Amino acid sequence: MQQDERNLETIPVGALGIIPLKGCRTLGSKIDKYLVKWRKERENDHKSSLAFSGYQRDTYILSATVPRFGSGEAKGIINESVRGYDLFILVDVGNYSLTYSLCGHENHMSPDDHYQDLKRIIAAVGGKARRITVIMPFLYESRQHKRSTRESLDCALALQELTRMGVDNIITFDAHDPRVQNAIPLSGFETLQPTYQFIKALLRAIPDLCIDNDHMMVISPDEGGMSRAIYMANVLGLDMGMFYKRRDYTRIINGRNPIIAHEFLGSSVEGKDMIIVDDMISSGDSMIEVATELKRRKAGKIFVTATFGLFTNGLEKFDLAYKEGIIDRVLTTNLTYQTPELLERPYYVNCDISKYIAYIIDTLNHDTSISELLDPFEKIQKLINTYTKK
Repeated sequence: MQQDERNLETIPVGALGIIPLKGCRTLGSKIDKYLVKWRKERENDHKSSLAFSGYQRDTYILSATVPRFGSGEAKGIINESVRGYDLFILVDVGNYSLTYSLCGHENHMSPDDHYQDLKRIIAAVGGKARRITVIMPFLYESRQHKRSTRESLDCALALQELTRMGVDNIITFDAHDPRVQNAIPLSGFETLQPTYQFIKALLRAIPDLCIDNDHMMVISPDEGGMSRAIYMANVLGLDMGMFYKRRDYTRIINGRNPIIAHEFLGSSVEGKDMIIVDDMISSGDSMIEVATELKRRKAGKIFVTATFGLFTNGLEKFDLAYKEGIIDRVLTTNLTYQTPELLERPYYVNCDISKYIAYIIDTLNHDTSISELLDPFEKIQKLINTYTKK
């Protein structure tokens, strides 16, 4: 309860309100349950004061919908007052399971559709909220973060558009390139890492790991993911290796130069368990190739961790890799849509991030620093020590 006691030292910015868009309602419901539980358990002499009005409620989720016309056009509707609220709007731009009717045809929602719905809800607020924070775990258009030819910079444009609409803070997870925040230097932007949740889930799933340099190693599948791999290796006290991709720059396939080979840089992996760390699994080709290369070098168990499991080409290649013993576990979070088939796979480990987001929301609502939540080093060390003693 130390975190809760620290929060209560400051007055909330405003009455807490959460608006999870349709594609994010499951995650929003879990976050809401934590907040309701924590705030009911707290004892504070000031709860009856005006500053803490509406502090304890049965739910912090506000009713909001985005109905569509037959032509596919839509509008945002908020069904209750938001005046003076500290609003947190959650959106999962990667939830392709949702559909809507477009002139009689069923149309799956794309990231563009989710982003437009987010803007509709912000527009419906009409500037009446005290503060608006957008929690967008998978940052919209984050893979289009830099310009190499005459092309659009979609992520930067989206961030600027949101801030112009009145958004005060944007919170995302494991941004493909955190430097996109340079597009909005005067606004709040946080990119969070679920490293603690990955380690916790892995230790729960595998009860007999030896976490030392002789038995384990952290791998970055490419040069772009070095920073997250370095952090995990440092907090676990392990060595790190990396692959870099040799590409064929004479061809473009699916908008990218195809990969010719993965070259490895690092010490011997023979007999060691591998933790491959990346921000997302898209088609999964790179992950499988990296795992195959590690197995060819006589690595032990291979655990694949990625913040976002998109699996755009299905699960068949992961099923085959598991069957052939190339991978042992795949860990991704519930920050984006997970298919029922994925959750049923024997090799899949789901990392729940709802409690972490609830801590972030609770702390920000009290206008308190989230620095301790951004760096979970001490929590990881405590977790490792407990696991080692057992």
